[in-house]
Amino acid sequence: MQEFDPRRPTFRVAPRLVLGVAGLAALALGLRLATVDTGVPAKPPLDPAAIAALQHAAFTQAEAQPGFTRPESIPVKIQRGETFEDAVQRAGVAPDEARQAVQALGEAMDTVHIKAGMAFDAAIAHPRGQRGPARLVGLSLRTGPANSITLSRTFDGAIRLREMEEKIRDEQMVARGEITGSLYESASALGANPSMVGAMVKLFAHKVDFDRDLKPGDDFTLVFDRTVTESGRTIGTGDLEYASIKGIEFYRFKRTSGEVQYFDETGKNIKGFLLRTPVDGARMTSRFGMRRHPILGFNRMHQGIDFGAGSGTPIVASGDGVVIEARRWGGYGNWLRIRHSGGWETGYAHLSRYGKGVRPGMRVSQGQVVAYVGSTGASTGPHLHYEIWKNGGRVNPVGAKVPQGTILAGVELNAFRAQKHRIDRMVRGEDVEDQKLAMAETDQVANAGLRR
Repeated sequence: MQEFDPRRPTFRVAPRLVLGVAGLAALALGLRLATVDTGVPAKPPLDPAAIAALQHAAFTQAEAQPGFTRPESIPVKIQRGETFEDAVQRAGVAPDEARQAVQALGEAMDTVHIKAGMAFDAAIAHPRGQRGPARLVGLSLRTGPANSITLSRTFDGAIRLREMEEKIRDEQMVARGEITGSLYESASALGANPSMVGAMVKLFAHKVDFDRDLKPGDDFTLVFDRTVTESGRTIGTGDLEYASIKGIEFYRFKRTSGEVQYFDETGKNIKGFLLRTPVDGARMTSRFGMRRHPILGFNRMHQGIDFGAGSGTPIVASGDGVVIEARRWGGYGNWLRIRHSGGWETGYAHLSRYGKGVRPGMRVSQGQVVAYVGSTGASTGPHLHYEIWKNGGRVNPVGAKVPQGTILAGVELNAFRAQKHRIDRMVRGEDVEDQKLAMAETDQVANAGLRR
C-alpha cells in the first residue's frame, strides 16, 4: 500500500476519507448526536441492524490504516479479575495502544471500577504479512440503556471519542404469538418480563386448565407498556394491560378505590375464588373417583386430582386463606391444608418442602408460593395430589361450584368500557388518537430480540 505523504494534496486520500465521513455522519444521524431543524419531517428511526451496520462502518471501513488489513470486529467480555486494559490486549492489541484507548475512554466513563461480564466490540486491523501486533482501529461499548461510547482511529492515527445517546419513549405495545411449549416460554419470547408472565399465569389459571385446554399453535395476544429507544430496542417493560387466549380476554382496570384488578369483557372480576390449577405447566395424571391404587394394587376412592410435575416445581395457594395444617400425614407425606372463607378448604400432598415461612396460622394470598412438588409418602414419583373440601367433605376439584368474582357497575363500569374500547381498537390495529403504539405481529423467534 502506498504510504501517506502529507506533502500531497489532501484530496488524494479522498476515497477513504469520504467513506469515513459518510459512515460517521450516518451514524451521527441514526443516533441523533445532533439535531438540526430543517423543516422537513423526520425520517423513521433506524432499526437496530442499521445502527449496528453504521457503527461498524464508522470504526472499521472509515479508518483503515496504511500497511494494515481491513479491520475485523471482535466481541470481548471482561473476565473476572481482569482490567479494562487486559481485556483490550486480549483482543490482540499492543499494551501501549490498549493503554491509550482506555485513557481516552476514561474521559467519558469509569474504567477502573468495572464488573466482570462487561462487553464491548473492538475493531482490530492486522499488519500485512501478519508480523507485529494488531492495531486497534475502533472500540464500541454500551454504557447505559440508551447510551454508548465509540472510539475510532482517524486516518492520521489519532483516537476520537464519541458519546452517543438515543432518545427513549414510552408506548403501549401489542404483541401476538402462538403457544410453543409452556405459556411462560411463549410469552417471554414476545418480550414479557417475569412479573408480567406471572400475572398472566394467575389470570388464566382461573379459566384455563393448562394441561387440557392449551395446545401448541393456539394464538394469544398481549398489550403492555414498555420503554423503547428510537432504534427500536426495548429497555424496560411495565404493566400488562390486556391478555387474551382461546377467546378469553382480560383487561387491567384501576378501580376508584385505587386497587388494580383484571376483568373480563363484561366487567366481571376474573379473580375467581379458587384457582383451577395450583401448579404452573403441570399435566393432570389422575382424576377424582374410583381407581386402582398404583401402590396398594386394589380399587379405592381417589379423593382429589393429581398433577404431574418435576420435583421442586412451585405450588401456589388456590385462594386467600389461613394455613391450618403443615405436617406429615401418613401416605400423603408432607401435607398442607388451607382454610378459605365460606366453608371451603384446599389440600396439597406429597410435597418436597413448604414455602418460606409457611406454618399453621399463617395467612396466605391467592397465587402465593406455599410449597414445592415432591414424592413424599405413598407416591410412585413427583406429583401434586390436590384436594378441595366443602364443609368438611371432599368434592371433585374439576366440577366444584366455587364462588366467582364481583361485577363492575355504575361509574366504574362506564370508565371500564371506555378503556376497553380503546384497547380493543389497538388490538384490531386501528389508529387511536393521542396514543403511542407499536405493533409486533411476528413469531417468537423474531421477537426474541426484545429481551436483549
